Amino acid sequence: MGFGYTAQALAAALDPARWRISATVHDKQPRLSSRPVDLLPFADAGLAIAAATHILISVPPDRHGDPTLHRHADAFAGLTQLKWLGYLSTTGVYGDTGGRPVDETAALVPTADRSRRRIKAEFDWQDLAATQALPLHIFRLAGIYGPGRNTLDQVRAGTARRIVKPGHAFSRIHVDDIATALALSMNAPQPGAIYNLCDDAPAEQIDVVTYACELLGVAPPHAIPFEDAEPGMSPMQRSFWDDNRRVDNTKAKTELGLVLKYPTYRDGLAALLSDPTG
Repeated sequence: MGFGYTAQALAAALDPARWRISATVHDKQPRLSSRPVDLLPFADAGLAIAAATHILISVPPDRHGDPTLHRHADAFAGLTQLKWLGYLSTTGVYGDTGGRPVDETAALVPTADRSRRRIKAEFDWQDLAATQALPLHIFRLAGIYGPGRNTLDQVRAGTARRIVKPGHAFSRIHVDDIATALALSMNAPQPGAIYNLCDDAPAEQIDVVTYACELLGVAPPHAIPFEDAEPGMSPMQRSFWDDNRRVDNTKAKTELGLVLKYPTYRDGLAALLSDPTG
């Protein structure tokens, strides 16, 4: 359900000889994929749900709740052939820990409205899974980057800023590593599992921008203290700076056998410099 950035990466990673993929799209959504995908309107997904063995929910909740549950909850009743159901959430559900690490057992104390919506969606999917015996897996994603969505592009566009907020770290993950983790889970389902997906190197924003400039051989923009940068931020941008946490990915590595292709932002950005298309 949904065919956005992460779902497209998963589709590209799956063996076309083994998997037939259907995905929902909105009328104005770009229909891009490196492999054949059956695209259908979101409202018409009922038959595809009934026939699926594996379903990924990547549609974000809105202020009314989870769109897939609102429109298609009845279609999930009695799906005896369903082997795996994945829901993409966010590490934002943990809120601000003052820089302390968080694993999947940490309390959910969100600071942003969008993260509160994610928690409600997680709970609603867990309720439906319990009622209908669905093989639900929840994936809490850190900040996603990859082809067409990364700091190198921001530096090239002249929009990158180096913001100084000492000790304030962000966790990230390359979209290809998310796709790998999802594929591993699909091949060995563990219903009820929750996984943090992030790389091994939480880092300050200024360090990432500085490294991107080094790769491109350009002078980095002047460093700006957070207090000076904050007034020019949009509410969405500002909300990302409300939370300071370091996300632990140990469970995904041990249970899924996840080996990160890009364990740090340095690995990911260097690869994107060599091949911007991924």
